[in-house]
Amino acid sequence: MRIARDSYTYLHLPMVVGIVVFAVGVKRTLEEGGHLHAVPATALCAGVALYLLSLSAFKRRNVGSWNQPRLTAAAALVALAPIATTVPALLSLALVALVTCALIGYEVTAYREARERIRHSG
Repeated sequence: MRIARDSYTYLHLPMVVGIVVFAVGVKRTLEEGGHLHAVPATALCAGVALYLLSLSAFKRRNVGSWNQPRLTAAAALVALAPIATTVPALLSLALVALVTCALIGYEVTAYREARERIRHSG
């Protein structure tokens, strides 16, 4: 019972907040066009970082280990926030997408065997 409470209340909320914050950052990015100010740049980068951090905390609570690649990507996104104010807004969005796609690419290759075992176990 505690695992469900922790996972779907305490850990689910920051995931949703991360998605909403990222959505605000994307909206402002598309509206502003030029360079981002500090708040939208932080929302763009930190929203995804919060989501990935929450997802890793979810794994820690339920499985007992952190997801190191997601934590690394979250740290890269936090480090990207100050840079996002100095480059064009769409480039900032592209850099966030690049970090996220790199994470997905890594996870697809690194966890290939585990996915195969899960697919063929049932």
